[in-house]
Amino acid sequence: MRKSYRVKKEAEFQKVFETHNSVANRQFVVYSLDKPNQPHFRVGISVGKKIGNAVHRNWVKRRIRQALLELKPDLRQDVDFIVIARPSTDQMAMTEIKAGLIHVLKLAKLIDSNYDSGEKR
Repeated sequence: MRKSYRVKKEAEFQKVFETHNSVANRQFVVYSLDKPNQPHFRVGISVGKKIGNAVHRNWVKRRIRQALLELKPDLRQDVDFIVIARPSTDQMAMTEIKAGLIHVLKLAKLIDSNYDSGEKR
């Protein structure tokens, strides 16, 4: 995912957190902030130290990034959002990570509620 699609700075992360607009499932927590004049979404990914060493955390981040890349055309474009991985993502397969992300993004209303595992019905 290109740099323009990422929330990287601490101040930007804090601005999204301060909205208190969050939803969660067992695998992920998503905070979102509406930005009406923004041309495309931006995402920040956070994986805590409870998940493992740095190599393993980066592995989890790469999988989350890939799942979001596959969902990119279906995501709302006028938001910044943060995805926080919970420790239960530690041993998940790519399909499970994508399914968990789809579920939490539907709860956050960042993806169409009719979206179903890669294919719209």
